[in-house]
Amino acid sequence: TPRTDLLSSSPPPPPPPLPPVAMLQVGDEALDFSVLFLLVFGLSRSAAGSSLLTASLYVFVVMFRFPPVPADRAGRVLRPRSLSGGVPVVAHRGGGHDAPENTVAAIREASRNGATGVELDLSFSSDGVPVLMHDETVDRTTNGSGPVSKLQFVQLRRLDASARHRDRFSGEKVPTLQEAVQECIKHQMVIFFDVKAASAASFPPPRNESIFVFLIPPILLGLTLVGPQMRQTDPSVVTALTHRPWRLSRFGDGTPRTLSTWGQLWTGLLDILLDWAHHHILWKLCGISAILVQKDFISHDYVQYWAERGVEVVGWTVNTAVEKDYYQNVLKISYITDSLLEDCDPHL
Repeated sequence: TPRTDLLSSSPPPPPPPLPPVAMLQVGDEALDFSVLFLLVFGLSRSAAGSSLLTASLYVFVVMFRFPPVPADRAGRVLRPRSLSGGVPVVAHRGGGHDAPENTVAAIREASRNGATGVELDLSFSSDGVPVLMHDETVDRTTNGSGPVSKLQFVQLRRLDASARHRDRFSGEKVPTLQEAVQECIKHQMVIFFDVKAASAASFPPPRNESIFVFLIPPILLGLTLVGPQMRQTDPSVVTALTHRPWRLSRFGDGTPRTLSTWGQLWTGLLDILLDWAHHHILWKLCGISAILVQKDFISHDYVQYWAERGVEVVGWTVNTAVEKDYYQNVLKISYITDSLLEDCDPHL
């Protein structure tokens, strides 16, 4: 069974260590759904109910799953040529350590510093204008306050989005989707769009889809709305799942979300089920071309597991020179980073 912790030659993961993920990485669909049947039967003790649930889920996956984008097309998007000849490097939120995150200035700086793509967060103003913003509020990244969804675009436009970078980027504006896309096309950069708002399910992908990857959130509501909706609108759009094992039971640094023993057991079980679903159902249902995984859970075996299924692995967020060397020269896979210039604090 492939391990999802780092190899011994890799940089040490941040403490405290997370428990190993119980990935049931078995081969074919029949065995996958047999495992599901046994799990449901063990919990319910009802053979009829377990059979009905397993059969219903199988029929649903077969009827409604999307075929993957052709490998050559996905490769052009996910593996653009790097000027340095190395693996593709994606600037997280445009490279929020080097420039104001989710801004046109960040895209420009990322291109100048050698990134092949940018990961950007898509939200919507109260009047339906798609803008770049990670948080639900504008408080952290601008000089304003309040929820993004409660502010009209004209109000967002008045804000200074330079935040921690006011010395060099004072007056930087909150950009629209169109402005960000135009800047990326200008610099020939791939865009990984993380769609934050549920209303984005009805938002069609931009027509120049050759440079876009749409990230499917690790929340079931997002999975059922955003991913399939994007593929329905344009079957050729490249999509990717995002995943961090133990997301429901633990914070990014490994500490439990709850001190309750029963709470930890329950959320831990949900994490195992969600992890299994990612590796055996959701990727098929959504027809993904890539999976973005937190950096401390990636090994050679894990990359190989997904390569056998035609899916690229991208690590996030890789912020030190030692980690970057490991991804460039050992794993040889793409990674997402907050800075292309220097080491910076881990993003968990």
